[in-house]
Amino acid sequence: MPDIRNCKRCGRLFNYIGGRPICQDCKKQDEEEFKRVKEYLYEHPKASIIEVSNALDISVQKIKSYLREGRLEIVGTEGNVVLECEKCGKSINTGRFCNECSRELTEGFKATAQEISKSVSGDTDKKKTSGMGMKYLNRYERWNSDK
Repeated sequence: MPDIRNCKRCGRLFNYIGGRPICQDCKKQDEEEFKRVKEYLYEHPKASIIEVSNALDISVQKIKSYLREGRLEIVGTEGNVVLECEKCGKSINTGRFCNECSRELTEGFKATAQEISKSVSGDTDKKKTSGMGMKYLNRYERWNSDK
């Protein structure tokens, strides 16, 4: 069933597939603005956010979103107060989390995934030992069972 939503930027209806809740036209416009930022930074390496914003008439917030998405990186960490880790508040150059918090979150996700995997495999083991039943044969199993 299609998921019809209003674009957060322009308000038009669109078929939402996933990701940011903006329509295709606004996504295209966003990509064109990012391309302009990227080209400006190739020509003016180490430009500040304010400088890029003023030169291209693109909001500081939009440039910060590119940094948060990991599409841009702050070069030179002296006095970086633009981006902070969302977990601990430490200054970062790109993304949402510092290396330590990112590693911590990854380990937590892995542990949770292992717990889920164990509980799911425990459920299937119970089903296997519960007597007679049916199962789906994949192609390889069907081919070998015919011989």
